Amino acid sequence: MINFKNDYSDIAHPDILNELLYYNDQHYCGYGLDYHSDKASKLLQKLTNTTNDVFFIVGGTLTNKVIISHLLRPYEAIISSSIGHIHVHETGAIESLGLKIITIDSIDGKLTPELIKAEISSYNDEHRVIPRLVYISNATESGLIYNKAELKALYEFCQKNNLLLFIDGARLGVALTSRDNDLTLEEIAKYTDAFYIGGAKNGALAGEAVIIKNKSLHDNFRYSMKRAGALLSKGFTLGIQFNVLFKNNLFFEIAKTANERMEYLKEKLSKNNIDYHKTQTNILFITLDNAVVTALKTKYLFEIWESQLTTKTIRIITSYKTSESEIDELINDLLNYI
Repeated sequence: MINFKNDYSDIAHPDILNELLYYNDQHYCGYGLDYHSDKASKLLQKLTNTTNDVFFIVGGTLTNKVIISHLLRPYEAIISSSIGHIHVHETGAIESLGLKIITIDSIDGKLTPELIKAEISSYNDEHRVIPRLVYISNATESGLIYNKAELKALYEFCQKNNLLLFIDGARLGVALTSRDNDLTLEEIAKYTDAFYIGGAKNGALAGEAVIIKNKSLHDNFRYSMKRAGALLSKGFTLGIQFNVLFKNNLFFEIAKTANERMEYLKEKLSKNNIDYHKTQTNILFITLDNAVVTALKTKYLFEIWESQLTTKTIRIITSYKTSESEIDELINDLLNYI
């Protein structure tokens, strides 16, 4: 089967595997208190122009859960797009904390100050939760990105309204290397209270790097990690991986390649007059007749995003491992089936 289902179906980038093997015969302190984790932390501090510690957690859902539980009191709530990952793809992980997610519908799945202001205006006494944390992802579930003006406006609105801004960065790599991006990693840190850099969907075996810029919220985060089962005993394995990803820009090269493969696919689709929904990263959506989708499923892995009576919208994702020949094969089959 040819994979267009996700960008984490391979074990890891060869450079990461080689580095893990290179250090295999050595012994380390546990729980992220090792040389490699410290070195990776310093690399990311330099790139983000922050001085707070960097914390490494295994996966995205656990990272979201630990950060949100650490930042909020039980009577405070999260504001999310109605298609936000924590709302639609994490099996109630946030709700299991006893926290409420306030969802907002938007055309493109992105949040704006205007949408948030309209939603929270009625939350004004102790009979309702206190809106406290704005959750966004970059890239979004719909394959779009936030530009600098949008993120800055959100952050300034949050600052004025006693709200925290948190970015789910599971796919931050493809957002930062998108053709449309005008944000740097330093600016991501500048215009958020907390965010994380996703490794698992960008070449790592596992791992997300958490940065909590607000010092008052940063304290005791390791306690929250341990309480949630997120303080990995072999934390050095994550430190090693993030050193590889960031010491020679490999992180950005991997993400750029994933985006370039998607641009190649878009060019082929356009050339053959096959319509698709506009996106800005390595995620694409195509609406096809049910029979076409059924035929494609015999050869390709992909997500069914929406099902209608006679059609289905499928999600296609490219990664740094996706080849142009695999894309050409998909195009040829689409032309045969449509």
